[in-house]
Amino acid sequence: MRILGIDPGLGTLGWGVIDTDGVKHRVVQYGAILTTPGEALPQRLRAIFKSVTQLMETFQPDEVAFEELFFSKNITTGMAVSAARGVALVAVAEKTDNLFEYTPMQIKQAITGYGKADKHQIQTMVRMMLSLGEIPRPDDAADALAVAITHANSMRAGQMFKIK
Repeated sequence: MRILGIDPGLGTLGWGVIDTDGVKHRVVQYGAILTTPGEALPQRLRAIFKSVTQLMETFQPDEVAFEELFFSKNITTGMAVSAARGVALVAVAEKTDNLFEYTPMQIKQAITGYGKADKHQIQTMVRMMLSLGEIPRPDDAADALAVAITHANSMRAGQMFKIK
């Protein structure tokens, strides 16, 4: 099974593709979609839509997993990131209904065994779980791979996390 993991963001949207048999995971590719802060929001959202559509066409994932958004302070930033996530969801939904989402705490728990793990702990575990020589960069790509791994490890209960 091929899984695309997405860590939503407006300035940087991380993505990672893995192949898995449910036990062993192999990285296919990872990266980030970058948009320019000075550019108008509609153009940034269009760039995300086009790029995610291209990822879907290039890698043809069987399932796609998103990190659920969590905001505690800046609602203005949260609105823009929500728009970016929405655009990415639409781009993916054009190709598949197999959409899933996981909270940051679920991802941390799945990757490190500790729901309050820090970013470096997650990145280190992603590197180890995928037998990579170094931590994936940028950070958002490592986070997206963590989302994909979390979904791969949740395959038996995956329907519980399906976006409805």
